[in-house]
Amino acid sequence: MVVKTKNKMNNFSTILLRWYSHHKREMPWRGEQDPYKIWVSEIILQQTRISQGWNYYLRFIERFPTLADLATSTEDEVLKYWQGLGYYSRARNLHIGAKYIADKHKGIFPNQYKDILKIKGVGEYTAAAIASMAFNLPYPVVDGNVFRVLTRIFGIHTPIDTNAGKKEITVLANKLIDNKQAGIFNQAIMDFGSLQCTPTNPDCEQCRFAVLCVAKQKKLQSILPIKSQKTKIRTRYFYYLHIHNQEKTIIQKREKKDIWKSLYEFPLIESEKELSMKEILSTLFSKKMLKNCMWTLDAISPLYRHQLSHQLIIAQFIILSVTKGNLVVNASLLSIPESEIDKYPIARLTERYLEQ
Repeated sequence: MVVKTKNKMNNFSTILLRWYSHHKREMPWRGEQDPYKIWVSEIILQQTRISQGWNYYLRFIERFPTLADLATSTEDEVLKYWQGLGYYSRARNLHIGAKYIADKHKGIFPNQYKDILKIKGVGEYTAAAIASMAFNLPYPVVDGNVFRVLTRIFGIHTPIDTNAGKKEITVLANKLIDNKQAGIFNQAIMDFGSLQCTPTNPDCEQCRFAVLCVAKQKKLQSILPIKSQKTKIRTRYFYYLHIHNQEKTIIQKREKKDIWKSLYEFPLIESEKELSMKEILSTLFSKKMLKNCMWTLDAISPLYRHQLSHQLIIAQFIILSVTKGNLVVNASLLSIPESEIDKYPIARLTERYLEQ
């Protein structure tokens, strides 16, 4: 068993790179050595399918072609170019990170793993990707694809959502990586996990690792990798007030440390449970902004379901028209022309509503 495992480890890189030479995917950032562009591509691809991230990457790089362009832009503009991708903390961290590099490194992207890791929003995976692809430093990427490939081929049963599991895979990945072709190795194992060793129905019969793979030999493909915990989903109810007021409407910026921070939205009533129409109207009548005016309830939208990784948002839009008097608008509320709402970065949920 020791000899077989040792041979498997010795052959792993050779087999993987041979597979990659025939099956690698062509993508706009593939083969890129500019650490800034690799950084942008890696951040965009977090929690995002390649098919969705492709055009966002091209559009983002067209607007912010250099690190200096990103560092000198406004947060609102960065978020606007990110609109629809979700997980907006990624965009905010990119902006903060660009400013950090401009300030601390005189605009030159750091070329050491430990320094890359200090950039806001850059974790071990992203730092390894940048270090290996831009500077060919031998740091393995360890993500869901890598967990899946290595647990199956080597028959690892330690749950991957535990510290012990993550450490075991990381140690193994460090032993397997090709030190002379670190960047290519990392791209190869990610592509292999995405195309060949897929979460469901992996193509085991055509796999170059079939003879060596423990999961294939023992029919454990549907078992590995193992997770010890199920993700808990929190349900939140959002009731938005879309107010028509002489061709203007009211929006506000989300400031709290929460989903969609720094994006704009209509004034919001949030609840942990579904509200009846009586409860919604009662809350509307208590809203300070509506105290000094007369208004009519024009319509109520259908329910919108918006699934996030750990949250389910169920939203409804309450459409009002001010018929007499003035809204009470404070510093946290913006009164803008209805026609200009598309100039502000908004969540995909609100965008879906406005499209309809």
